[in-house]
Amino acid sequence: MTEGHGDDAYRYGCDIKYNFSTNVYGGFDHSGLTAHLCNVADCIRSYPEPVPVSVEAALASLKETGPEAVMVTNGATEAIYIMACDLAGRQSAVIAPTFSEYADACMMYSHRLRYVFSLCDVPDDVEVVWMCNPNNPTGRVTDKAWLLSFVDSHPRVLFVIDQAYADYTLLPVVTDREAVERHNLVLLGSLTKRFAIPGLRIGYAVGCPSLLARFKSRRMPWSVNQLAIEGAKYLLGHIGDFPIDASMLHREAERVGESLGGIGIHVEPTDCNMLLCRLERGTAAALKEYLVTKHGMLIRDASNFHGLTERHFRVAVLSPAENDLLITAITKWIL
Repeated sequence: MTEGHGDDAYRYGCDIKYNFSTNVYGGFDHSGLTAHLCNVADCIRSYPEPVPVSVEAALASLKETGPEAVMVTNGATEAIYIMACDLAGRQSAVIAPTFSEYADACMMYSHRLRYVFSLCDVPDDVEVVWMCNPNNPTGRVTDKAWLLSFVDSHPRVLFVIDQAYADYTLLPVVTDREAVERHNLVLLGSLTKRFAIPGLRIGYAVGCPSLLARFKSRRMPWSVNQLAIEGAKYLLGHIGDFPIDASMLHREAERVGESLGGIGIHVEPTDCNMLLCRLERGTAAALKEYLVTKHGMLIRDASNFHGLTERHFRVAVLSPAENDLLITAITKWIL
């Protein structure tokens, strides 16, 4: 899906003042990062590493594993397509509603695709399961102990678990070590989500070395550009400068959900910073257009998630003051 994701502010020029459509934290100060990239800008005169081994080494050091268990890619989306290519023609199940690229990648590489709505519904003949945890767009987290038990009880199934939003929940999620120790589990991660840098495109996969070696062999050379490599190494060395207050963001999500519920919008429970909402009347597209044109606010029209409707939209909370502006604007549209 090259169209229809969130964060489509590019469609509206400079009209967007408050971006609730992207699930990344908007409160970081990136001035140190931008200054660093300016200082190393001459690096664009040379080719980058054919594969980003320096970032893999830095990530592996932080995760206390070997670089052979880490694959860095041009956003987590590249990792999804690399794995779908390697697994071409398999029976795959996608836990819906969720990020569309799992299904799109599977269809590109002729997987026999099933949509299911829980792990318990996965058919016996499925060979690969794709899921997001915390899930986008619902914000829900699958119980870790139960999830690992399910993975271990299905040793012939490969589980690809996208944990791009792991930093936005207080609930336990699968650790990198737990993935490396299993032959049938790969975790996806995203520096995009961790550091709010969607324009740099840095993602990664973590898993047992033999599995990662297969996927690494599918990588296109130079897919991660030199500025992204320099930015990733800077960010991994300055993690403390980019704190995410998951507790505050979850409290805000619950508060915003209660307020929207009070004006007749159905809001799903969430375990992180995002809310999946359903209008009783009108469409998400109409609400989105109103918020952009009248208030300079952007939300995610969620109608193109498999299993959702034209009434569904998603918001990721910002600061309390910005969230109050959103509540007020939606209330005016509803009433």
